[in-house]
Amino acid sequence: MPRKGLCMKKTGNITARIVLIVFIFMMGCGRESREKLSEAGSDFLIGEESHAAAETDESPAEICVYVCGAVNAPGVYTLPAGSRVYEAVRMAGGLSDEADERAVNQAEILTDGRQVTIPTKAEVLKEEEGAAGGPVNINTAGVSELMRLSGVGESRAKDIIAYRKEHGAFSVPEDIMKVPGIKEAVFEKIKDDITVG
Repeated sequence: MPRKGLCMKKTGNITARIVLIVFIFMMGCGRESREKLSEAGSDFLIGEESHAAAETDESPAEICVYVCGAVNAPGVYTLPAGSRVYEAVRMAGGLSDEADERAVNQAEILTDGRQVTIPTKAEVLKEEEGAAGGPVNINTAGVSELMRLSGVGESRAKDIIAYRKEHGAFSVPEDIMKVPGIKEAVFEKIKDDITVG
């Protein structure tokens, strides 16, 4: 009897050891499997992120621009992305005879939805004349601008501004004669060079 009990005890110890070894082995395999699954999952996520980034970083292959003004065939044109103004002008039939080609930077890179307006030489000349020596608005002009007027020096220009501040805007050009020191003789010299609006 004692031998049988001893044999069973040894068998039980062996069984417990086998179960323990199997358990440890399975735990190790489980951890490796989990790590592999985790790596696979992170690879999948990284792949998804790079795919999403690729979608957002993609630039359009083509752009549409509206070319108008002094060109031979104004209209909306489709060009490859990265095209320049001169290419859009060429698609619009080139510059017309009235075009002022210096007024537009033809080397500029275009963006989608852009409007390219080519002005005529007459339009550019009119704009330049207006900026250089157009009529002086006596309601908004500063001292230096008022001094462009014949017979108006610095002190008289300051008088015009002081009058304007005290009494408000001039309604008609003739109102400038209300300013002390500006009489009809001065007005006759400047009447064609001033405006009130």
